[in-house]
Amino acid sequence: MIEYHDKEWGTPLKDDRKLYEFLVLESFQAGLSWRTILHKRENFRKAFKRFDYRKVARFGAKDRVRLMKDAGIIRNRLKIQAAITNARQFMAVQKEFGSFSKYMWGWVKGKPIHNHFKSFQECPAVTPLAEAWAKDLKQRGFRFLGPTVIYAHMQAVGMVNDHLVSCFRHKKR
Repeated sequence: MIEYHDKEWGTPLKDDRKLYEFLVLESFQAGLSWRTILHKRENFRKAFKRFDYRKVARFGAKDRVRLMKDAGIIRNRLKIQAAITNARQFMAVQKEFGSFSKYMWGWVKGKPIHNHFKSFQECPAVTPLAEAWAKDLKQRGFRFLGPTVIYAHMQAVGMVNDHLVSCFRHKKR
């Protein structure tokens, strides 16, 4: 968890494959701890073809059965189907905007929002912006990406800087 925080969480990310990875991991995390997901991250990478959304979009019934039998990941039928559906919708967004990154970063006008929280209690779980983006994603056919998951995504990929002001990473973003 410390390495993930110190090297990855909150770093502005614009690579579409990595963005899809975070969307999948965060959707599987819903209702679970992030520690559980990080522990299984390499298993997810193998199960979902290193998060190549083009390959995942072509997953069929055999792949869903394979994933449901994979003890290395979270075996939730609805979340597995959502990852496949979301890969297809991800590519539709790419086609419309040129990249998922352009679409995503457009929600914050291309720049991270810098918050100045002094305690964890100040950090919101959801914001109006996350609610609006989640609504747009739902209208585009995405699944398991509600406002709480989307705000976690925004934090993880650096769209918002929610490192506490006392954290050495706050100033670096």
